[in-house]
Amino acid sequence: MKPITQILAAAAISMAVTVPAYAETTLTVHYPMPGFFKDVMDTISKKFMEENPDIKIQFASPSATYEEGIQTILRQVGTSEMPDLTFIGLNRLRMIDERDVAVDLGPLIQKDGNMAEQGFSDTILKLAQVKGKQIGLAFATSNPIMYYNADLVKAAGGDPENPPKTWDDVIALGGKIKALGNGVDGIDFRWQGDDWMFSALLFGAGGKMLSDDEGKVTFNGPEGEKAVEVIASMAKEGGLPVFTKSAGEQAFAAGKVGFTFQTTGALRNTIKNVGTKFDLRTAKIPLLDPVNGRLPTGGNAVVILTKDSAKQEAAWKFAKFAAGPYGASVVVPGTGYVPNNELAAKSADYLGDFYEKNPLFKAGLSQMSLMVPWYAFPGSNGVKVTQTIVDNLSRVVDQSATPKEALDDAAADVEGMLPRS
Repeated sequence: MKPITQILAAAAISMAVTVPAYAETTLTVHYPMPGFFKDVMDTISKKFMEENPDIKIQFASPSATYEEGIQTILRQVGTSEMPDLTFIGLNRLRMIDERDVAVDLGPLIQKDGNMAEQGFSDTILKLAQVKGKQIGLAFATSNPIMYYNADLVKAAGGDPENPPKTWDDVIALGGKIKALGNGVDGIDFRWQGDDWMFSALLFGAGGKMLSDDEGKVTFNGPEGEKAVEVIASMAKEGGLPVFTKSAGEQAFAAGKVGFTFQTTGALRNTIKNVGTKFDLRTAKIPLLDPVNGRLPTGGNAVVILTKDSAKQEAAWKFAKFAAGPYGASVVVPGTGYVPNNELAAKSADYLGDFYEKNPLFKAGLSQMSLMVPWYAFPGSNGVKVTQTIVDNLSRVVDQSATPKEALDDAAADVEGMLPRS
């Protein structure tokens, strides 16, 4: 008879061989906007865990918007609920940095060496920097584009092959589409939720939010006035109703709106929701100043929060994977965002000939040279500032205030929310 110690030792060896090893590190990941990102996150995490069996990814409850996401993270700082990584709207990275919540990725990048070899050029890295500090890695980046119903454009006398190039032409054609009747509206412009689409008009006119020293509001200058006048003209002449964000999306997908203007990130969902109901097309968004006009970079960056050194190493692996060429090859076709990794954009192993096979995605790609950072307001009132701008834009859309009244009111309120030196 074998001694009991030999039997136990043999059993232990057998178990070690037959029982799979448990993940050594579990990372909790938070992300916003599940309508855009759930399938993308599931695909990326599954592939990552296949390649890194010692790391397990679990997801915290996602937030509906970028604004809700940042507020959730700030509430969880210092508690056991705070995730190890999060995906933060690019315009809220400054808030994370000012509170010293995020891990500085600079040392990790320095240790890695040449990030360009992994597709992270200096230009791409700068999208997730705050005053030169690497707060995250850009994950999903977008710019605003024109979506249009080619059937309605044609019915109203327009040429679907040559969509409007100026806002005046958009508004004129939108009015003609509205005049078709049968419950059809001319334009949906996604002004709700945040200041991004207002930025598209403001930056497109060559304007900016604040002065260079960030002590004074400048969005109510001549460029801002032109921007808000466009919104007012859409409402008065172009057939822009007082839609909620979801109502606008649903109406367009149902074939009841001629033009809609919003992020490239909504493209995949729009294609799916439209189906075969009408001929969907996309095009560049007009610029009020074709020479000096620029467009805000929407989207988010993956940010490491955990201060645990072992988890940081695993989190860095996941961040690079998610924002790397494989992640980009999932994000672009899965959403409509533009590629934020140069290897993904160039390599046949990833996106390759994707754009030739999917021409609706070309509009956003063609505008990448115009992309500038989504402006992040200084201080602790960033979310309040954004809401103030949105609230005043709603007064323009429902025509309860003139563009100048709404813009001046917004500027006065925002001025009082800026930090004082």
